[in-house]
Amino acid sequence: MFTGLMKMSARAALVAGLLASWAALAPNTATAADSVPLLAQTATPALPAAGVGAGNGGAVILPPGSSSEAQAEAAGLPATPAAAAPVRMAVLLPNRSGAFGAAADAVRTGLLTAYSRQKDNIQLSIIETGDSAADMQRAYDEASARFDILIGPLSRSAVTAVAQSGRVSKPTIALAQPDMAGEGEMQLPAQMLAVGLSIDEEARQVANWVEKEKAPGKIFAISTGVAWQKRAARSFQLRARQLGMQVETLELSTPSNALSAPGLAQLAKRVEQEKPALLFLALDASQAVQLRSAVGTELPLYGTSQINPFTLKRDNPNDKLPELDGVRLIDIPWQLQADNVAVARYPRPTINDNERPNPDLARLYALGIDAYRIAYGIAQQRSGFDVDGVTGRLNVNMVSGGATYFQRQETQAIYQDGWPVPTADQY
Repeated sequence: MFTGLMKMSARAALVAGLLASWAALAPNTATAADSVPLLAQTATPALPAAGVGAGNGGAVILPPGSSSEAQAEAAGLPATPAAAAPVRMAVLLPNRSGAFGAAADAVRTGLLTAYSRQKDNIQLSIIETGDSAADMQRAYDEASARFDILIGPLSRSAVTAVAQSGRVSKPTIALAQPDMAGEGEMQLPAQMLAVGLSIDEEARQVANWVEKEKAPGKIFAISTGVAWQKRAARSFQLRARQLGMQVETLELSTPSNALSAPGLAQLAKRVEQEKPALLFLALDASQAVQLRSAVGTELPLYGTSQINPFTLKRDNPNDKLPELDGVRLIDIPWQLQADNVAVARYPRPTINDNERPNPDLARLYALGIDAYRIAYGIAQQRSGFDVDGVTGRLNVNMVSGGATYFQRQETQAIYQDGWPVPTADQY
């Protein structure tokens, strides 16, 4: 049953290609197409650009290479903005036929869903671009001349390129985190917010949670050699050390697409001898099950959203992971809280009858919803505001000519009866 649960759809394979970097990532389970979380994105070779404009008259398909002026004209946007003119938003996403297609489509659907419920005085244009950072930079520069607020790019490399270009002059809601230089954070331009889901930030939030609950003793942060897992373990370690905790990172090998049996035996021996306070798992759900079987159920385990392979829209309510009961994790409300007011407001994306819900695409759909809600708040000239979002509790600050600030607080959960359930107490 569990093997069937963890298989990803053909559509998810497209997404894994997108995430060959959340720089090129190796698979963390069965194949490159089955393994990499949506939170790690990278650019791929350029493809012909195309555009879609959505103005007051609906969607308009634009030919490849259309200028932003043509896009604005096709979308019915005014050439000269007046005092009471609608706020013009442009969404920059990779085209649907490229390696980013499945991810871009999920974000696009979420954005349009939120727009349909909150469109007062907003004209929204969706501009499809090539996949490369250079393609996105050209599209961004053109759109900046015609639109008031920009949403995008989607890939980490494209966000990095735009952030470093020195040409961010309009409010920009980036849909991914920029690539970090070493262990520090990139200083974003004053008009840019990076709101993408981040496995690194999740790891830091888990460290904050652990600091409030853990017993004295060393912590082991466990990963494999996959890049996103190593980053998550490192981010947890750095934040935990800032909070005064002692953390050692341990890397397990993955022969035959599973955690190494000798490696797990060695880990179990160290756990028995050194008695760590807890383990942080920078792993996916199937790997977490393997590790739990090796170290037993007594030791507290914490992880990120990647140990939650479920969505709230379940095709088989009997699918469960009782092997992980008691394991703690954080994830976005969209994946955990059906009764959350913000979550209940929006419909679930439709999927084919023979297709399993994909949790990473679900998270990107939710990201699209919250990205639009953030842009809408900025369009209302609110310099600082909070959003009860479907991706978490959001705090946004964008002061004209001043510093920008964005923070997302995700939801704590614990596995009960094979299913991640939000905890009563949230820090």
